[in-house]
Amino acid sequence: MEQSCLTFGDLEFKNDLNSVRNDNSPFLLTRNNILHRSFSSPCLSPTGKNKIHQPRNRSRPIEILGKSDSFDVLKPVAKDIIKAMKLGIDPLPVNGGLGGAYYFKNPRGQNVALVKPTDEEPYAPNNPKGFVGKSLGQPGLKRSVRIGETGYREVVAYLLDYENFAKVPPTALVKITNSVFNVNNYKKKHLVTKIASFQKYIHHDFDASDHGTSSFPVSAVHRIGILDIRILNTDRHAGNILVKKLDGSGRFDQVELVPIDHGLCLPEALEDPYFEWIHWPQSSIPFSEDELEYIKKLDPIKDSMMLKRELPMIREACLRVLVVCTIFLKTAAGFGFCLAEIGEMMSREFRAGEEDPSELEVICLKARELIAKMKLTSPKSPMGDYAEFQFDIDSKESDSQFGNGFLNSHFPVSELEEYFEEKDFDIPASISSLSSMSLIKDTKFSEPKQENSYSTSSSEQLPASVIFVKLADMNEEEWAFFLDKFQELLCLAFEKRKSLTLGQKQRQRLGTSCQF
Repeated sequence: MEQSCLTFGDLEFKNDLNSVRNDNSPFLLTRNNILHRSFSSPCLSPTGKNKIHQPRNRSRPIEILGKSDSFDVLKPVAKDIIKAMKLGIDPLPVNGGLGGAYYFKNPRGQNVALVKPTDEEPYAPNNPKGFVGKSLGQPGLKRSVRIGETGYREVVAYLLDYENFAKVPPTALVKITNSVFNVNNYKKKHLVTKIASFQKYIHHDFDASDHGTSSFPVSAVHRIGILDIRILNTDRHAGNILVKKLDGSGRFDQVELVPIDHGLCLPEALEDPYFEWIHWPQSSIPFSEDELEYIKKLDPIKDSMMLKRELPMIREACLRVLVVCTIFLKTAAGFGFCLAEIGEMMSREFRAGEEDPSELEVICLKARELIAKMKLTSPKSPMGDYAEFQFDIDSKESDSQFGNGFLNSHFPVSELEEYFEEKDFDIPASISSLSSMSLIKDTKFSEPKQENSYSTSSSEQLPASVIFVKLADMNEEEWAFFLDKFQELLCLAFEKRKSLTLGQKQRQRLGTSCQF
């Protein structure tokens, strides 16, 4: 039988935590030396009251968590950092952004890695910039992205960027020990071990917000957009796309674009994404043959299995969002839609101060209606017994924030039918005459926007969070049925949309960040 153990540095605890001081250093729950899921977050903190002497931490200063070969490129970086620390070259805190982040250096004093501890995220207990007040595992900047869980999302983006297609910098989760990290209970610096995202630092010339974007290479914009669609990135703006000059002239068509800051991707429910590249002219240009071939080879089921293996703490709800968005991308690209059109179909519209669900969400809602109809017409179906999913396991608060079923909202089924008609979706009578199912709407809120750690902070606000569709409350049988009907509805919607747009002149899209 496999055994689990709780470790703090190089200490292994048996049945209590009495030998640990009352601080917020992270613990690792391990099984056979592999990081396993905590039900609240990747790291835990002790709450003991007695401040008893803590034995010296003899663990390695940096330990990469995970066995994927994709992390091998980071091993030399970690070795350089350890050498630099022995020479007295200390890491530096990053001034920008809302979360704790640190530049780690090599023996020559050059930045080689960006480290973001999970317990220093915005609203996390040890946030060094005053954004505190919540616990790990609670909703953060986005209601469906929990505090302490943005770090593994950074790793997700890297692992899913096969062949370095979009140029995501190498990223891993690490257990890292240093005195530079912030612990709000202590005024004096001391060695502390934390779980953090560890990303190779990319030397660059500027970010995409510093200059006009209209001359950037089409392929670079397409590749970043393809990644963003797959992972439902809710925070892609020009400020988190780094620009590297490839020649001395600095021509914009001779640059490399490097996407960073993926902590707000793969939410636990379908959210309104933010794709700034929708407005860039490159996104209205059709995909190339190479890009279409790359999209065709994507396999969201294999992706989910890989992520479960490499990041066992990842939630099932996030994996289902990945599956839905990848299927949407593959089907839309197969129908010949360009990047901008796909992004627009995933984005919501505002009418009279209210958010309307995106075309993607509307199709998902129709698929869920089919499940509701089947349950009503098949009382003996085992679908009545719902399995307990991670989406609702943490607390009663989760039920009120995310919903625990089909809740009433401002957007009833009658309006849903009108919405399909308004979108010119040709839905057969067997689908349109379905049983009643309400939408899921979360309470709106506004929070400060999380800026990338390579640039200065901003007072911009994240958009209000509204949840129309969630996926985690379906059991396996329902989930399989949902995917089957979702793909059928996709084809119907895309066939209708394609016939309506055939021959129409492509609208010109100019980004708000373009400068002339």
